[in-house]
Amino acid sequence: MNKSHLRGAIFAAALSIAIYFAILCAVRADAGQSGKASDAPAGNAENGKRLFTKDGCYECHGREGQGSNMAGPRIAPDPIPFDSLVRYVRKPAGEMPPYTVMVVSDQELADIYSFLQSRPHIPTAKASPLLK
Repeated sequence: MNKSHLRGAIFAAALSIAIYFAILCAVRADAGQSGKASDAPAGNAENGKRLFTKDGCYECHGREGQGSNMAGPRIAPDPIPFDSLVRYVRKPAGEMPPYTVMVVSDQELADIYSFLQSRPHIPTAKASPLLK
């Protein structure tokens, strides 16, 4: 691959990431007006973890929902409100494929949502005994 092709590939990747995060910010802004995380139906975090892996969510969002610089954004431990998540999963605006009710039911999404909420927060530097 020559330098101009490499620059083009890097530019395309950076543009895709920028668009993805712009969409995520719009979804989060909409979510702030439409509902709260507590609006989610009861879910089973253990089953949600299994589904998160089975349905391939981890491939872009990481095994703990931590996100990736090259793929999907961080979605845990503080996911967007449940109704916004369902709308986005059903009709995504970015690179993510749609997951219809026939692929992932609303209850399965509630389980995945419960798993995402159960992920621990990243400790701050001040909380780390090694950095004190």
